[in-house]
Amino acid sequence: MVIRQLEYLVALAREKHFARAAEACRVSQPALSTALRQLEEELQVPIVERGHRFQGFTREGACVLDWAKKILADRDGLAQELAMLQQGLAGRLRIGAVPSALPIVSLITSPFAQSHPAVTVSVLSQTSIQIEAGLENFEIDVGVTYLDNEPLRHVRSLPLYQEDYILLMPADQAPASRRTIRWVEAAELPLCLLTPTMQNRRIIDGIFRSVGCSPHAAVETDSIINLCSHVRSGFWSSVMPRALLHLFGVPAGTRALRLVEPAATRTVGLVMADRDPPSPLARGLFDTARTLDLDAELQSTPLQPA
Repeated sequence: MVIRQLEYLVALAREKHFARAAEACRVSQPALSTALRQLEEELQVPIVERGHRFQGFTREGACVLDWAKKILADRDGLAQELAMLQQGLAGRLRIGAVPSALPIVSLITSPFAQSHPAVTVSVLSQTSIQIEAGLENFEIDVGVTYLDNEPLRHVRSLPLYQEDYILLMPADQAPASRRTIRWVEAAELPLCLLTPTMQNRRIIDGIFRSVGCSPHAAVETDSIINLCSHVRSGFWSSVMPRALLHLFGVPAGTRALRLVEPAATRTVGLVMADRDPPSPLARGLFDTARTLDLDAELQSTPLQPA
């Protein structure tokens, strides 16, 4: 068994197509197929379901694939550890973040990049379910997600900040004297919200249910920016994390009211796979995050336009 064979196997699982997997690995399709057959012969088990095109993996093949991902992740971790001993942390840090947390990711990655300039950072917008799968499959190094609403399994976590909620609404519809609004009042408004696949939406729905409301979302999207765009149009309001204002401020033509009764919060934090030794890149980001006070920074963001 050689590492290259495992790389071919993981590429085939990702691409689900022999030719595309071979192209991703920069080898010919016959070379990839031969390497996988040699792996089957060495392990004495069938790995790939045979056919004219890729049809999936056998039960034994799925087991081999899981081990292949782990071995390749450990190989990468070893390379990172050795590089760190010689020249400092280097490589590519892969972060998956729920959309509601994307506005604050740069508050962590910026000081991290200053301390580790040889690291390239890749940030992906993902659901909490995708983050859990990505950590299990070694496709990301760190997640930024909710810690106390739908906790992830088999992870190590670090709280970052408490997410609280505002109602963003057209400025001409919000009384100038008001700074807060109750959840039951917000439920009566025409709303645009994230889709139910997003944990933020499930949190918001749960808070509305806790006060006996079931609002109708006239518009649903998986994009925070799209929510802001719809509110600015003057027809809809939206419930969103206050952390969004740290990035955009209060968008022109809108007002931000703090949602109360209840004053609900959820914990957002970092997660990495619970394994030893941990990924050096993930460990480095955790170390950086421990030096930050994001709660203080986010709570200082004004709810009124500058």
